[in-house]
Amino acid sequence: MKRSMIFFDIDGTLLDHNKQLPPSTKEAILKLKEAGHELSFATGRSPFMLKPLRDELGIDSFVGFNGQYVMLQDKLIYKNPIPTSLIRSLSDYALESGNPLVYLDHEGMRSSIQYHSHVEESIGTLLYTHPEYGPTYYEDREIYQTMLFCTVDEEAAYQERFQQLDFVRWHPVSMDVLPFGGSKAQGIERLIHTLGFAREDVYAFGDNLNDMEMLQYVGHSVAMGNSPDFVKKAARYVTKDVSQDGIAYGLELVGLL
Repeated sequence: MKRSMIFFDIDGTLLDHNKQLPPSTKEAILKLKEAGHELSFATGRSPFMLKPLRDELGIDSFVGFNGQYVMLQDKLIYKNPIPTSLIRSLSDYALESGNPLVYLDHEGMRSSIQYHSHVEESIGTLLYTHPEYGPTYYEDREIYQTMLFCTVDEEAAYQERFQQLDFVRWHPVSMDVLPFGGSKAQGIERLIHTLGFAREDVYAFGDNLNDMEMLQYVGHSVAMGNSPDFVKKAARYVTKDVSQDGIAYGLELVGLL
């Protein structure tokens, strides 16, 4: 079989609705590795959140922060931080508007306010507790992504005011904030170029809004059965729900297993 590269989103794709790795998914990943394929995560998560899964699956390459931080075999090959001045402007406006932020770098995260229920609610779905208070965390380090906690109705004001940023909703009260044009596809492009893979030899599995560009970019895209309809329409294939052996079924569907 021809050697391919496969990218996997994490939440709702590798991990099920309870943030557990289905046994069939782990078994499928190990079979791909045995067959000599190149594997990578493609996630909105920060690198510090990936260690348990990296260790369990033995995957040492990833596209993190929705494409803004790319590691190849434990070596950083690309980074795209948000300019500090832009984060400062966003922070000032969010404070005035009563919307908290969480700043993320590759080592940790801090909150712009001491506590907010929206932060606890959405971060909790990732099985993390409310981040520590650190309103100036962004001042002396590179920030690759922030989380903005606001409702859908409040979203338009930010998009209109900060056109140098992209806002990608992942929870009813939370959005990822990225440099304009940033996406998983951007990170994937750099990784496959470094390894010499053509797009037609690249596969990607995803389930949500931040996977759209990735699914449209790769040669073979697979949407999870638990994806919204607009994500399914963006993909070439649709597999089963993550909790119904969706990864293993999808890999068989595209002929990799």
